[in-house]
This record gives sequence, structure tokens and C-alpha cells, in this order.
Amino acid sequence: MKATLLDSVIFRVGLLAALRSRKLNGQIIGVMITASHNPPDDNGVKLVDPMGEMLEESWEAYGTTLANAPSDDKVLETYENIIGECHIDRDTKANVVFARDTRASGPHLISILMEALKATDTAYTDYKLLTTPQLHYITRCLNTKGTEYAYGEPTEQGYYEKAAASLKAAMQGRQFSGSVTVDCANGVGGPKLRELIKHLPSSSEGGLEIKVVNDDVLKPERLNHQCGADFVKTNQRAPPSSHAAPMTRCASLDGDADRIIFYFNDTDGIFRLLDGDRIATLAALFIGDLARSAGLGEKLKVGVVQTAYANGASTAYVAQDLRLPVVCTATGVKHLHHAATKFDVGVYFEANGHGTVVFSDLALKRINKYAPQSPAQSSALETLRALTALINQTVGDALSDLLLVEVILAHKGWGPKEWDLTYTDLPNRLVRVEVADRSIFKAVDAERRLESPLGVQAQIDAAVRKFKNGRSFARASGTEDAVRVYAEAATRSETEDLAQKVATIVRQAGGQ
Repeated sequence: MKATLLDSVIFRVGLLAALRSRKLNGQIIGVMITASHNPPDDNGVKLVDPMGEMLEESWEAYGTTLANAPSDDKVLETYENIIGECHIDRDTKANVVFARDTRASGPHLISILMEALKATDTAYTDYKLLTTPQLHYITRCLNTKGTEYAYGEPTEQGYYEKAAASLKAAMQGRQFSGSVTVDCANGVGGPKLRELIKHLPSSSEGGLEIKVVNDDVLKPERLNHQCGADFVKTNQRAPPSSHAAPMTRCASLDGDADRIIFYFNDTDGIFRLLDGDRIATLAALFIGDLARSAGLGEKLKVGVVQTAYANGASTAYVAQDLRLPVVCTATGVKHLHHAATKFDVGVYFEANGHGTVVFSDLALKRINKYAPQSPAQSSALETLRALTALINQTVGDALSDLLLVEVILAHKGWGPKEWDLTYTDLPNRLVRVEVADRSIFKAVDAERRLESPLGVQAQIDAAVRKFKNGRSFARASGTEDAVRVYAEAATRSETEDLAQKVATIVRQAGGQ
């Protein structure tokens, strides 16, 4: 959304954050001002619950009602209604922490947020410029400090020190091979990655050589311009500013550094994408192997969570080659994160590169208390323990995920080619279809099937059956009168044919 339209929204989000903190007996709530991969003139806001997770879903409705209130009187009425419905004690002290990315509109919106917090007598701390995952990390650290669930030192410095220490422990003396070039989308991830590098061993000391590109935050208009994870994923090519040599590992962050994708050009100059599906399968492979090598294979249930947009080849690889359970959820990180917590070790990534690994409390106890029976088990166990600290379990974190991938590749002795060869993606196509009214398209089964309009799913099924390895689904956009059609099949031409056939079915059903 254009930042110039957000003043009233940000103020009302401040009211909501204060209410949420009071409802939770004064626990600290986080507020992040960012618009991720959107253009520089946009901005937005995210709320963080006490354990670093996204705002509880039941409270999203309150936020929507507050944001859409047509007048100040209605805002006050909604505010009072929330207090009543949630039985909130007005005398409970509220606590909020907040930060922003590098957008030019950030300081002004922060000032609006502070006005709301002052109006509600809320204690607050301004953490200035942070990546979104860093604020999630700090929020959890603050709320768990001094408890058995303490997550780390609740500062930006603490974030870097924890990452550096766990990286060293996870490597177990192994060496990194070559460098990795990281495109920071000219966003907040640039200066934060450079700060992280200061805490890591240099390449001359056996550390990872990280080459930082696209980290110009002095010109806000360059944010996400022909760079960043979304540009690379959408255009299926490296940023124009990238001059990496063939077979060089490359990665791109998004504007607030909560997602990352990898890629490389092969020896023939062909672009090869290593997206969120690839990161998830790599992590699941490695963690599953570590658990077995540590003697915990039967005591830790590792599972992978995907959305319908995950490539079918990745799903087959996890189920058939890795022999791990796969769960499909509706689109949206909140759905994946929730499903991942059902496993002892839940690996989740959207194809766009947003994801992480979560360890249950039971899994952490077993990992930390298990007594290894051999030197080999001890080595695997130490690496597994280090990964539980290296991974930012609160939310997808591009910097944490970058280090995770590099650790795994070093342990396996792989370059990008070997990683790419784990399975072959099915050709896929995403088509946007304009419709008169998107609300008539109701999806079920993790958004993989349409229950309305009646008869449309049967037509899609009939079209899919005509293609080898065919799969297609249609999902209404959440923001515009359009339906997105995803299709995949054995060949590029068959995929295109299937996508157009299903798009035609949707177009006719939508009255266009």
C-alpha cells in the first residue's frame, strides 16, 4: 500500500498492539514497519506475538475492524468492544517494541505509531533499523529472558553473536568451498549482513567468503529495483548487476530480509534457480540424516510442510526418496508455521524462499539430553544441537537461512550443481486470469480444489488427466478480481497447454 495512505492504519495498529500486550498480561509485542519486496513508495506493518510468531489469527479480525473503522468515534467504539470481548484489564501495563526497514517513509510512520502508544500509556522501545526477523528474534528473547526457554540476548548484537557461535559449532571443523554472492535488494539486509560478517571468521581464517552486492540504502528509490528475491524468482534470471562467474553460488534476499533464494549459472550460461522448495528439501535431507547418525532417528519425527505452489517433483522427492511425511497447507506462512509445529522437527518453506525449521520442546529436550553412544553419534549430535541455535525458529530469516544452507553444503561437500541434481523440477506455469467477481471461486483442500462454482473442478480434473505428470489448480487472488492458475506437466509445451486450458475454464466460469 502507498505509504502516504497509512497514517491512520499505523495509529490503529499501535492501539491493537497495546491491547494485545495488555491481554497477555503485559508481555512484549513487536511492531515492524516494512513492505518487504514491494516498491519503495509502499509501506506496511506486521505485528509480532510474544514468542516471535506472527499475530494470533483470531486477533487479525480485530485489526481489520480497527483499520476499516470509518471515523474516530468508530475507532473508539471498536477499541472499547475489543476490551470488553477479550476481558482486558486496562490497568495492566502494556509493552511494545518496534523497528523499521530503510524506506524513506519509515521515520514518519514510526512517529505515528509512537503517538498511539503514548495515547494508550504503553511502554515502548525503538530498535531503529532492523530486518523483520531480527525484530521477531528480539521480541522472543525479551519475553523468555530469565526462563528455561531463554532464546538469546535480546539485542541486535546478541543476534549476531548467537549466529556466529552456532555457525562455528555446526561446522565441526569442515571447510567452506568457494564464495557466495548475496544480493541484498538494496534493503535493510545489506547493512545487517555486513554487520553479521564482522562477527564471522574471515575467509583467510577458514570462514565463509560472502560477497555483498546491491546494498545501497542511501538511495531509497533503489530498493527492490531490478534486484532481490522477488525479481529473481519472477524473471528467472540473476539481477543485471550480478557479475558472478559460472558455477558460483548466488543468493538474493528480499527488502526486509525474511526470505532468500539461491541460484547459479551453469557452465553453459544457463540460469538455474534453487528456490524455497530446494532449501526445504536440502534442510530435510540433512536434518533427517543427522538425526539418524546421532541415534535419534526413531525419536524425532521430521516432516516437511509445503503449499500447493510447491513443485510436484520436490514433493515426490521428499515422500519417495527421503521417505518423510509431507503436509500441504493453504498459502501463507502462518499456515505453514502452524502445521510445522505438529512435527518434532518441522521444515517449511514457500517456493518464494520464506521459511524456516521449527523444533518442538520435546525434540529440543531429546536432542540436548541424549547421551551419544559413539564418536560418530557425538559429532552428529553436536551439529544437530548447533543447528537448533543457528536457525531462527521464530520466522523465515534470510540471514539465518543463508548460513544454514552454507553449513549443509560444506558438510556434504556439494556445490550448487550437486544440490540442483537432487531432483528435476517439473516445468510449471502461473497464469493470472481476470474475472468479474473473484469471491465466487471458493477453494478447499489446501487451496488445491474448487468447490465453487459448481462443476469447474470437474472440468479442471478432466483437463489434467490428458497430460503426463499433469497438475493444476485455480486460486482466487486476495487483493484483486483475478484468479491465479498454476499448472505443471512433463514438458514445457504440455505445461503451457494445460495452463491455457485451465485458464479458459476459469475465464468462462468467471464471466469474462
